[in-house]
Amino acid sequence: MSSASFSQKCVLSGSWKSSVGCKMVVSELSEAGVFSGSYLSAAMAPKADRLPSRLHGIQHGASLTEQPTFGFTVKWQFSESPPDSMSVFVGQCFVDDQGEETLQTMWLLRQEVGSPGADWEATRVGTNVFTRFKGQNMGESMRSDGAR
Repeated sequence: MSSASFSQKCVLSGSWKSSVGCKMVVSELSEAGVFSGSYLSAAMAPKADRLPSRLHGIQHGASLTEQPTFGFTVKWQFSESPPDSMSVFVGQCFVDDQGEETLQTMWLLRQEVGSPGADWEATRVGTNVFTRFKGQNMGESMRSDGAR
């Protein structure tokens, strides 16, 4: 990686979309790096049942590094009531040589199960790559019905 890729600071706050169609809005970070926001999954429920879910997180070294690491949790909400579930995400915010920001993340999803014997099927793991929405109002980016 060339040193030119470190010339701009990656900013976590704003509207993001993942490579699989998930949408996320991250608030301005506090001085301590704490943030909140909303997350709309593209895959966890039928489109009609999707609702924006709250996220809460923290960015490490908010003022010290140009490509910071971060983590956040999402408590999923749906219009129908599937089993309770939460996800945790960890990742890093990068800026490439052209100034494009991406969030490289890994996540764990934990669903409620009825017994210890079902524990084996309760946790999933995956990755998401997010890119910043360009020229779109943050509120519009979180609509689940495709309307503007």
